[in-house]
Order: sequence, then structure tokens, then C-alpha cells
Amino acid sequence: MRRACRPLRGRGTPGRLRKVRVTVLIGPEAPGDRRLIEEIAAAEPARLSASGQVLAASDAPALRALLTTPAEAYVVLPGPLAEARELMTEPGPHAARTVWLDLHHTGPARVADGAAHIHGRGLDGLAWALRHAVHRTRHPARRVPYGGHPDQWADVRLPAEPRRAGAETPVAVLVHGGFWRSIWAADLMDAAAVDLAGRGFPVWNLEYRRPDAHGWAATTADVAAGLAAVSAGSGPLVVLGHSAGGTLALRAAADAPGRVALAVSLAGVLDLAEGDRRRMGNGAVAMALGGHVTDLPEVYAQASPIDRLPLGVPQLIVQGRGDEADFVDVGRRHARAARAAGDEAVLLERPGGHFDVIDPGSAIWQAMIEEIFRLLS
Repeated sequence: MRRACRPLRGRGTPGRLRKVRVTVLIGPEAPGDRRLIEEIAAAEPARLSASGQVLAASDAPALRALLTTPAEAYVVLPGPLAEARELMTEPGPHAARTVWLDLHHTGPARVADGAAHIHGRGLDGLAWALRHAVHRTRHPARRVPYGGHPDQWADVRLPAEPRRAGAETPVAVLVHGGFWRSIWAADLMDAAAVDLAGRGFPVWNLEYRRPDAHGWAATTADVAAGLAAVSAGSGPLVVLGHSAGGTLALRAAADAPGRVALAVSLAGVLDLAEGDRRRMGNGAVAMALGGHVTDLPEVYAQASPIDRLPLGVPQLIVQGRGDEADFVDVGRRHARAARAAGDEAVLLERPGGHFDVIDPGSAIWQAMIEEIFRLLS
């Protein structure tokens, strides 16, 4: 097994955080109960030691005027009116500070350079948009494209302390989940990326074309291209994938065992054939791969981590015991099968749910960090 030198053992997200105030702007005729929006805008930033306020615009000119007022970060619900939505593409100093939020499944929307767009998550999306606004304001990332499509990029965050002379620091590559549906994006991994950078890892948080819009081949090609784009002069890779991203991370590691020092599944879907038979994610596996396992056995055999064993790469399987039973089941079975096939595989189970495994404030995340340092030593 190829071992990597330890990165700097930092504290993760710094204890003393820059105070960020997020202004939520409600565009004309935007859906959602005003009081509930205000409750979310108060509660979610508070969890991140930030604050929020809510302002409403009666028409598009009023919304434009609000966007020109001084603010550290905006989350904007533009609503359905064309005149208000045209503001999404307008350049200006506000663009890099703005997260546009559509509660409906609108599909990707074009926004001005530097701005972000989240759609299709309902009002729960407001919490994700607020988190994204805080993280990108407090810990800015450098956007690095690895292809020509708008979804082919990585947000790169580097540790504050420089690499020690002569040391080979492993690079953390994050692959988000969301059952391969386009409403979920790389912002899911913002907190994880910030925490890992604070612990000394250079971090690449990958975006990729999702199969519901582009097909399975495009998705797997993008993850492979993203890993290949990590500069050749950097250290070996620690690839961490959450949920559906766990599938992609371990599959990509199997295709590049010489470069990957450790593959980490965070509540990953590691047995796609069984996931299809059990209709995990309301049929998400068949949607992603283009059909059921009975129709596409070769595609499943190539895509499913448990069918690719031995991967030839050490694996850390992280699973919350409070997650859905099918996730717990597949994590345990994969770890046993990997060890039986000759791979080094560690199963880390702790109390917690599906999203606790990517929450730096959770006990299971802290246990995972300790295990990563141990495995890289």
C-alpha cells in the first residue's frame, strides 16, 4: 500500500470565525411564507455563528435597488417574473456575493460570473443557500474548470499554513451526493471542504454533470477528469464521496489505484445492483445508470464498487447507525467483501444520520478525521 505523509494536523474550522450577515431578498411574487422564511433566515445562520435579515421587493426595480445596497452576502429568491429573473445575469459588485435560489425545479439557470444558483430543493433549499452564502463569504474558494461544460469545475481551498519543505501533502477530493439528481450540487460539501482545509489538506470540491441530465457515462468521465486535473506536482489523493458520491469516489479510485492513497465512503451507495432491486432513492439507481440491473448487467458490474473488488486502494467506510437500514447494510457488506478480496478496509460506524457524516460538528465526522490521519500515517 502506498502511504502518504500526514498533512498539518489543524483544528478544522477555526474557533474564531468572521461574523457574516446574510441578507435574504424576496423578489416579487416569489413563493413561500414570509414568516417561515424569516425563521429559517434567523436560525440557519445562527448555527454558523452568522446572522441573517429578510427584505422584500415589490417589483424588479426595487429588487435591483436592494442588490446595490451594501451587504456581505445575499440569498435572493427572484420569483417567476421575467423582469426580476433578468437580474440574475446582471454583472456588478453584488454578483460574487449572491446566491440565487429557486424553490422550484427550474433546471440550471444562467447567472452572472461569480454568482451561484440553487434550485429544486423547496424551502429546505433556503437553509442550504444560507450555508453556501456563509461558507463562500467566510472561506472563499478558487473556481478551477477541468472541462468546457458549466458543470465541470472544482472549488479549490488551500490550507492557511504552507506545506512543509519536502513534505508530500495528500489532496482531499470531495464528490457530493444527492442520488445523482441535478438539484443537488457541490455546495453540499462546503462545510466538509472548509474543515479539511483547516486541517492542512488542499481540497478540491468537485462538481460534475449529473446523469439525470447528461447520462451515466458523462458523470463517471467527469469524476475521472476531475481527479486527473489535480496538479501532477501535488501529493496522493484522498477521495471522499458522500451517498451517491460514495459510489463515484470508490469507482474512480478503482480506476486510478496508483494515485489514490485512500478512498472514503460517507454513507455511500456501494452495491448498485442491490440498490436497484430495493429501489433506493425512489428508483434513483436505475435513473442514473439508464435502466435496471436485469437490463444492464455489464454497466452495473463496471459501476458498482462492491462488484469491482478488489479495488487495490485502502478504503474507509463511514456509516451512521441512524441512517436508513439499507445504507447501513451495504456499508457492512462492502467492508466484509473488500477485506475478503484482499483490500484494506475499515468500517467506521457511529451514532448519526445520513448527513451527520458530512457535518464537521458531528461526533462521527471527528472520528472519521482521526481514522484518516491514522490510515495516512
